[in-house]
Amino acid sequence: MNATKLAYIITLALLAGCAGSGAGVARAPVTEPVYREIENPYFAEIAQISDTRGKDRAAILAMRGDYRVGFAFQETVPLKAGYQLHDDKTTGGFETVVVVQDDAKRIVLQHILVASGGQVIKHWRQDWVFEANHRFEFVADQTWAVRAVAADIVKGSWTQCVFEVSDAPRYCGTGKWNHRYGVSTWTSDRGFRPLPRREYTKRDDYNALNVENRHTITSNGWSHEQDNTKTVRDGSHTVETLVREFGFNDYRSIAGYDFTPAQRYWRNTASYWELVRAEWAQRLQLGTQLSLDTEVDGMPIIEATFAQAEVVSETSAQDQRHSIVALLNKWTQVQPAL
Repeated sequence: MNATKLAYIITLALLAGCAGSGAGVARAPVTEPVYREIENPYFAEIAQISDTRGKDRAAILAMRGDYRVGFAFQETVPLKAGYQLHDDKTTGGFETVVVVQDDAKRIVLQHILVASGGQVIKHWRQDWVFEANHRFEFVADQTWAVRAVAADIVKGSWTQCVFEVSDAPRYCGTGKWNHRYGVSTWTSDRGFRPLPRREYTKRDDYNALNVENRHTITSNGWSHEQDNTKTVRDGSHTVETLVREFGFNDYRSIAGYDFTPAQRYWRNTASYWELVRAEWAQRLQLGTQLSLDTEVDGMPIIEATFAQAEVVSETSAQDQRHSIVALLNKWTQVQPAL
């Protein structure tokens, strides 16, 4: 695939909509694809497990599978005098979620979009770590610091970290799973995250979200609710708050949609993206601060990693690693956290 076509596909997918991770979804095709909604095939397994940690793990793993996804965002409460509510934003797409890693204390889930015509876009990623003692936090524009998790919230908790389509950091949250009401729900603590991609080209009046996230596993899929406050930040200092926003991402389990292109893409490129994750992890160590030297959309890193993934079969692992290191050295800076 030539660079022009690749850039077009990436831009189409990322700017047409937005998932809660900050990455977009492709426009719905003119003719709705054939599929049918089904029960979440992993939902019943959660109730059959007696120990809390086992239930937690089963709930996280129940987010894997094939989905028709709806994304909806609604501004609700003006917090700044004179603020006018913006129009609601809704979009949708088709995603498959694959398990990349499943260890005793760590589960990694990769989302992959399949758009009209079988175009595939590697989408956002979520890492879950049990009783994590550190995580990265969004501390200023294009800047994240890796800090210790408060000791009083570590025990029994799961930290979810969300990553951009290029595997660059987005945000983390820490909380516990609640299995008491017939469904499993995880609620994060509040934290900051970058301006969402759905707003990059349309808004310049705020630069961060203050967010609480909630994931719920249901019999027909799972949902991601967001309690967002749009804020203006000067570094790590909040200057003002503009408005509250409710976000609802609804993942409905489906069958019949053709996710073969996603499966083929991941089979061909998984080893490359494993190297990418490792290089980002080297830069996100406790006590470090990482900054991106790109525009807020991060497109130079996105386009470059996607282009490298396109030719992964033609290059050795060593050459791939060298290319990834050179790319991240060009567009990132790492220094001790303040």
